Amino acid sequence: MNIQAVFFDMGGTIETYGYTTQLRIQATSGLQKILSSAGMDLHLSDEQLYKVVTEGLKRYHSWSLLNLEEKTPQVVWRDYILAGFAVNKETLDTISEELMLFIETEYYYRDIRPEVPSVLKTIHNMGYKIGIISNVNSKGQVPTNLKKYGIIDYFVPIVLSSEYGRRKPDPAIFHYAARLADVPTSKCLFIGDRISRDVVGAKKAGFGMAVQIRHNFDHGEDDSGAAPDAVISSMDELVEILKMDANSTQIPPLRGQQVQALIFDAGDILYYRPSRGQYFQKFLTTNNLSNIDISESSLKELKRKAFNGLLTQDQRREMILKMYGVKDPLLVEKGYQALEQDDNNVVFFEGVRDTLISLKDRGFLLGIITDTANPVHVKLKWFERGGFGHVWDSIISSQELGMEKPHPHIYAAALKQLGVNVNQAVFVGHCPSELDGARAVGLKTIAFNPDEGAKADQFIENFSDLLNVPFISSTVEEINK
Repeated sequence: MNIQAVFFDMGGTIETYGYTTQLRIQATSGLQKILSSAGMDLHLSDEQLYKVVTEGLKRYHSWSLLNLEEKTPQVVWRDYILAGFAVNKETLDTISEELMLFIETEYYYRDIRPEVPSVLKTIHNMGYKIGIISNVNSKGQVPTNLKKYGIIDYFVPIVLSSEYGRRKPDPAIFHYAARLADVPTSKCLFIGDRISRDVVGAKKAGFGMAVQIRHNFDHGEDDSGAAPDAVISSMDELVEILKMDANSTQIPPLRGQQVQALIFDAGDILYYRPSRGQYFQKFLTTNNLSNIDISESSLKELKRKAFNGLLTQDQRREMILKMYGVKDPLLVEKGYQALEQDDNNVVFFEGVRDTLISLKDRGFLLGIITDTANPVHVKLKWFERGGFGHVWDSIISSQELGMEKPHPHIYAAALKQLGVNVNQAVFVGHCPSELDGARAVGLKTIAFNPDEGAKADQFIENFSDLLNVPFISSTVEEINK
């Protein structure tokens, strides 16, 4: 397996934590001071405010468990904790991060596991990259405690749900962390205390190993869903796991310039959309909007901005509806749903799942370079539905990088994370400019479902024909020798 990067959960893993009701009621006086300093008096006792905060956080927690989205502290305080109070929303927004940081630091007993500093030093000296992936609503709690423990310098990257916007077990946040570390997901190990968040998320993202560390805290939630590769009680045991992995028998590494990685375009390669745009067209027809003439260039400009991360997909959909003059909130919702249905109406080409899994089983690294307005978590849901969400070592999104194919840097980003050079990778695409761009940076190219004018080193008619392409099948024969 040859693990290259070790990612840690924070709460329950690097540090243990717990709380009592009495601790939280006593700490609530600190919340009162923050509110008071901003000129906000809720006329509640500490115990009453504690109950308001607790109930609001429960509502938010239930919502986030279902949606795996991390909203900002401003939204949590406005819409969940103090939703029923007549407070100045703008003033509340200015102190929401401070309030949430106070809760996440003062509403718990927190302490570093005593063996963690020495373990971090050991695995750092062993040459592993070290990072954190943590579900947390404030931006300050994790850095604050890492500095307090004197270990923050070990961690690059530090990935927080409060900054990324998605929560574990969404595999997208794991992919994001692996990309920042420039390590294939299959070469990453994740260690956390929760099966339902940490192990499930790492497995869905295709991490090479998922380790559970025991933490004596009752969350009152179901904590099942996947079997960890190991269960440990002390962080010292992690060092032995890494040593065993480093010394384990592996598939012999591919030699020289043999193909080691396949990088795929996504749309019209892995999937297609039958009757593209049918749901939105039906919406327009039903609401007598289909005769409105919208400039094609305006729609293309919105698409370009969304593909390059200048607009979110939500913002793009809202702007399209504005172009059609849709203002009624009910119609806006229906139009948004129609656009979303069109995006999610994907059908996978025959043989995609079995071929990808076969390539993965044979030791190839698999990556995606996708020009898209859809967030990575949306596409991963499609792939999970298709049975191959776990196979990807790298997902490079134009929306996250702010550039589209055929820009040479987007191909370079995939190669860097996969850890291969241009002579060791193949790009599989259909668009002439994207195939040309791949070839221009030195990649071998395979065309599947090609557009008119496409040029490539190899053409295939069926997705499963990938297994028989000479410079791929010859690599497989070399592995089997």
